[in-house]
Amino acid sequence: MHILTLATLFPNSARPNFGIFVERQTAALAARDGVEVTVISPQTVPPWPLSRHHRYRTIATLPEHQSWHGLDVYRPRFLHIPGIGVHWQPRLLARAVLPLVRRLHRERPFDLIDAEFFYPDGPAARIIAHALGLPYSVKARGADVHHWGQAPHTREMVVQAGRDANGLLAVSSALKAHMVALGLPADNITVHYTGCDQQRFAPQDGTALRAELGITGTMLICVGALIARKRQNLIIETLAILPDATLVLAGAGDAEASYRALAMRLGVSDRVIFAGSLPHDDLPRWLSAADVMVLPSQSEGLANAWVESLACGTPIVISDAGGALELLTIPVAGRIADANPQAIADAVNAVLALQPDPLAVRACVAQFNWDRNADELHRHFQRILGC
Repeated sequence: MHILTLATLFPNSARPNFGIFVERQTAALAARDGVEVTVISPQTVPPWPLSRHHRYRTIATLPEHQSWHGLDVYRPRFLHIPGIGVHWQPRLLARAVLPLVRRLHRERPFDLIDAEFFYPDGPAARIIAHALGLPYSVKARGADVHHWGQAPHTREMVVQAGRDANGLLAVSSALKAHMVALGLPADNITVHYTGCDQQRFAPQDGTALRAELGITGTMLICVGALIARKRQNLIIETLAILPDATLVLAGAGDAEASYRALAMRLGVSDRVIFAGSLPHDDLPRWLSAADVMVLPSQSEGLANAWVESLACGTPIVISDAGGALELLTIPVAGRIADANPQAIADAVNAVLALQPDPLAVRACVAQFNWDRNADELHRHFQRILGC
């Protein structure tokens, strides 16, 4: 079985945490006997002079072909104009990638195309698959369907890519229901929960890190990009109701400046630590040190940060987004809170009052591992290929 994995969401040396769950899933699949995977991770590049922006200069330095943590990865560039022309992305991506795919397909034929994000990967995979006469699968992860499946200029492409696919994956049952509501066939959608490195993400003593950070009271942590959809502003506002709590924001993004200004305006800036985008392998000690992980996202599929926090024995307080109800099945795991500071504060206090045993919290996600994830993905591809 030779799989072409098409993934705009995939780590590189400039963004080592970007889509790391796609990398881990792909590596686990590639480790299966009889499976070969080639990854194509297209990189957007705007026209000059926008291409001189530091964000895109780093892309220009990436090798176009390399072995990345044991995976064979190609990174072709395709044109993108930031802020406009989003509806052109699938065609531009497919046009840039097709010559490479044709060459690789001649050298070692692919059996199936695996698109790891619904937009622009899904519609682009549809174009490439039709050109080569191959079956294709698309995985939905959350915002890729919630946003691009609703946006007027991209909705039709998302739906068409989903309807024509030979198989679809969704990271939660809730996301599958959303896809069906968009008009995608329910019998073609398989729920495919994420994995987690259960050896790396495990409870550990966080005393030293808390001392290093100068935290003596409650430690809250939020793991996620600092963007409007994650709504970290609500957690900052919650600090006014939790006077002994300190919040660690583990992530980076466009909203950081506004979040810093909000913390200053509310007089809680001394209790908000902007930790930046932490190395993924360093996350377990930060999660273990925290009392609660809080993530009041507007939309999610089933966030890896939820699973990783629970695996570290740290309960979570999250919004009713995506697969939240599928994960929080017992009280020690955490609470689902309405999207307002008082509700979040009440949920945090309720979790703290339980004094949950980290091992009991961890047991909630024992089934989330990359071996199980890879086995299910392998079976999904076998069904499509009839083998």
